[in-house]
Amino acid sequence: MDIEKLIREMTTEEKAALVSGTDFMYTNPIPRLDIPSLCMSDGPHGLRKQIGGGDNGVSLSEPATAFPTAVSTASSWNPDVTRRMGEAIARECRHYGVHTLLGPGVNIKRNPLCGRNFEYFSEDPLLAGVMAAAEVDGVQSKGVGVCMKHFAMNNSENYRFMGNSVASENTIRKIYLKPFEYVVKKSKPAALMCAYNQINGVFCSENKWLLTDVLRDEWGFDGVVMTDWGATHDRVAGLKAGLDLEMPGDTAICRRWILDGIEDGSLPEEDLNKACRNILNWIDKYVKPADTEPLDFEAHHTLSAELAAECAVLMKNNGTLPLNGNEKLYITGELFENMRYQGAGSSMINPTKVTTTADVFKERCIKSYPLEESDTVLVFAGLTDEYESEGGDRENMRLPQEQLAQIDNLCESGKRIVVILFTGSPVELPFFDKVDAILNMYLPGQNGGTAVTQLLFGEKNPSGKLAETWPLRYDDVPSANTFSKKITEVYAEGTEVGYRYYNKHNIPVRCSFGYGLSYTTFEHSGWERTGDTYQETITNTGDRFGAEVAQLFIDGELRGFSKVCLEPGESKTVKIIPEPIDDTVYPDTYTVPEEPKKYPVTLESRFTDLKQTFFGRRLFNFVMSVPNKKEKDAKKLPEGPERDNQIKGAQFMKKMIESNSPRTLTMETGQSFPYNFAQAFVELTNGHIFKGIGLFMKKIDVPKLPKDQP
Repeated sequence: MDIEKLIREMTTEEKAALVSGTDFMYTNPIPRLDIPSLCMSDGPHGLRKQIGGGDNGVSLSEPATAFPTAVSTASSWNPDVTRRMGEAIARECRHYGVHTLLGPGVNIKRNPLCGRNFEYFSEDPLLAGVMAAAEVDGVQSKGVGVCMKHFAMNNSENYRFMGNSVASENTIRKIYLKPFEYVVKKSKPAALMCAYNQINGVFCSENKWLLTDVLRDEWGFDGVVMTDWGATHDRVAGLKAGLDLEMPGDTAICRRWILDGIEDGSLPEEDLNKACRNILNWIDKYVKPADTEPLDFEAHHTLSAELAAECAVLMKNNGTLPLNGNEKLYITGELFENMRYQGAGSSMINPTKVTTTADVFKERCIKSYPLEESDTVLVFAGLTDEYESEGGDRENMRLPQEQLAQIDNLCESGKRIVVILFTGSPVELPFFDKVDAILNMYLPGQNGGTAVTQLLFGEKNPSGKLAETWPLRYDDVPSANTFSKKITEVYAEGTEVGYRYYNKHNIPVRCSFGYGLSYTTFEHSGWERTGDTYQETITNTGDRFGAEVAQLFIDGELRGFSKVCLEPGESKTVKIIPEPIDDTVYPDTYTVPEEPKKYPVTLESRFTDLKQTFFGRRLFNFVMSVPNKKEKDAKKLPEGPERDNQIKGAQFMKKMIESNSPRTLTMETGQSFPYNFAQAFVELTNGHIFKGIGLFMKKIDVPKLPKDQP
């Protein structure tokens, strides 16, 4: 592809189309110049290739393998896990003709209540960066591009569409940009997705400091920068700032702004050409025919269990685990049969199959005895999708009350109690001292049931370590009083995130960052330094095979790690050259702006703010009728995965609409809710009836897309 020649031959209308997506997951083709369309797809831990064209919801997608989510894979502390997963996902991408995968997500886990924490790796920038870079390497090694996300400071869900993340440059650079910087420099992802939110008052999609000064000029990124779906605000300002591609596109207003900007000179043509150049390079490198060879989904199902077993964290064990097979088990808890294996939202995968713990126990003829006849109780507990999902933040850090009551009652039985947890983020564990063992599976993927069984019966030895701190109680979290409560999110704790905060202020925690038990024991010699290299020897002092993680902390900060596998009695010496730290002195101050007023509403208001007036409530209810009907229809379907997925999809849509703004809603939905409709909603809500009605009648005039021209 002669890219410079194509740019010279393209019309302004064709360029405006190229920098805008179409049909929800594609770039616009330019048939006249034989420029093909590039296909994208969610998600970070498995493929969500939508069936058909356009936005057909998160539930209607091709069968694909649901691997353990990032909250799980980070707990392996083994980049080979994410690399192998990435390779497998890429094979499924090639099978379905997907050219770029939308993931991984590397946002820092600032607060345990973030509804999307299950999709992110860690509270620590180095661990997040290393695990993400390995996934990028795995995917891109198979000829599929990766779009890392969400750049940057997207650390909550309730106000993510319009929220303003206020922090000092020191905090931003040394915590929140670090994993992105690591991946960009080490693995060169094909693309990067900018977040919805503002940083210190400037939306990420038009933030030149973020997208050009730091990303391109300092870090050397040469790929495509695209928006999150609907994150566009001022399209011309975005192009000037370094934003290449607007997604999902099909927004007439954005093409109109570009065409007008070129005509009146407010948009330099070279800024438009730069974006076209980046997109054409991306298309040239990654658009390939789909693989025609059969894909071994069963092998990927097996791999999913293998990875899940390595990610699990044994959080407590008084010797009850592993089970020897002679116990009389009482098995309870809704997550035994209805295993939660993935999160809810845009990354929700239509699994090729699901193997729960109940399925494996049935296959192995492992029975449940009545409680008065048992000696050991297995409780399968955790958070269900209604408590934790993209689109909204959790209300508290507790397990459902009925689960807590059940565990308390069982603890009074005198039996040995083993709790198997399925969650996407930390929960308070008030029963920790009462139970005998806690096996934390996080969200283990579609074959999690196999991994659970292997771990419980000692066929696999737990080796996961927590990639995030588990506080004793939510009140101990540094941002507990302010997190996700309003549009302006002040990062007052600065760089004291996660273990940095708890360690500095000597605050006790339930389980610390890097913590995890094993069925064997290890002895660490302690770190010794020779020149730039640190080394320590680890010995397996127990009686079974196991894996241990060497963790190098310098001045209270993780600077390197390495996982080793050891037979009983075996020793290995680990050598680590610490990752360099950024000792640049950046400004450590910030200005807190005045909180925007809720009325009158604007294009940037939260959609729920429309309910303040009579007309606004009518409009809000009209829009919400769509997901409400989807949920009602889904509940009429027969019991099964399709019903569950469609219900989850409808509930996710409801959360997304509620937290949207009129502007992001129009940028997400394009032709079905055009920009003039968003303007009309605002005017009607504010009582400007005739002006609002007039806007409904307004037409945004743009040329047909190149693909629609004769």
